[in-house]
Amino acid sequence: MSILSATVASIQSNDGLNIVTFAVGEESLSMVSLELDEVIRVGSECLLNVNASSVAIGKNCSGMLSYSNQLSARVTAIESGELLARIVLDISGKHLESLITVASCKRLGLKAGDEVKALVKATEISVSRVLA
Repeated sequence: MSILSATVASIQSNDGLNIVTFAVGEESLSMVSLELDEVIRVGSECLLNVNASSVAIGKNCSGMLSYSNQLSARVTAIESGELLARIVLDISGKHLESLITVASCKRLGLKAGDEVKALVKATEISVSRVLA
């Protein structure tokens, strides 16, 4: 699981559904939530949880994708096992992990230093703690 520090940039709410947009360095990240703690406000500093298995990687992407979270990232490390590969990404100086199959890692030809897109569904992000 990756933990990212972020600042709440905006909150949209309608009928109990909330879309919260966070600033993560120079990137933005959106989260969909049915319940939103009242301490989460624009300007709040938060820690976000992102499960590594929920982070897809795109390389040389072109065209439109439904992912609202398409973060520019650089591969900093790859740890391959028999079946799965742990990919460590740098996003504006913050680290995010992705867990993909070794076959996908090979198909993408991933190596340290590659520029990629980290793709995260907005429903796969959660706030673990509000700092201020």
